[in-house]
Amino acid sequence: MSSYQPAQLSPQDPAMQQQQQQQNMFQVSSHPIALLFLILFKSGALALYLLGNFFTDNFILIFVICVLTLAVDFWTVKNISGRLLVGLRWWNEVNEDGTNQWIFESREQGAGINASDSRIFWMVLYGTPVVWSLLAIVAFFSLRFQWLLIVIIAVLLSAANLIGYQRCDKDQKQRWNQIASGSSSSFMGNMMSGFMSNAITSGVVGRLFTRG
Repeated sequence: MSSYQPAQLSPQDPAMQQQQQQQNMFQVSSHPIALLFLILFKSGALALYLLGNFFTDNFILIFVICVLTLAVDFWTVKNISGRLLVGLRWWNEVNEDGTNQWIFESREQGAGINASDSRIFWMVLYGTPVVWSLLAIVAFFSLRFQWLLIVIIAVLLSAANLIGYQRCDKDQKQRWNQIASGSSSSFMGNMMSGFMSNAITSGVVGRLFTRG
């Protein structure tokens, strides 16, 4: 008499691999709380925009809560999430003459960054303005101009963070390249200096022993 055994998923099954990745996203993170709030605030703002009408017809209330959530998300990503997840931080200062000055902070070259945290951070950073831009197109063609105000604010804030971190990352790479090129030049200079010193010294010593 044959007994029935349920089918088992192999370790190579794509569904199991996807499930493990979803379960391990926070487990493999070096800063799971920062990663959680990175996703929480962005998804919360989207949920308020898309599902707010199911709970209340008061547009002003939805507008205020959604904009506050977007503002908190902007501040958190700019000051906390980027610093912890990718080792970057940026801000913009207005000088006395009215000009803007970009200021960037970045980790040292030897400091390691969690690859999973970095990948998720940049995916979310690039994906957020894209999603809000698509919602802006939908709101415009459906003549929902009140809701378009929320979307415009979301696009501006997410795009500002994206541009800021792009410039910060570029500044970091340029600084690392300068350090690398400076170290290489210093190494070559020291090597040539040592070679010349040895040549001069050996020449002087050789003359002392060959001729009077």
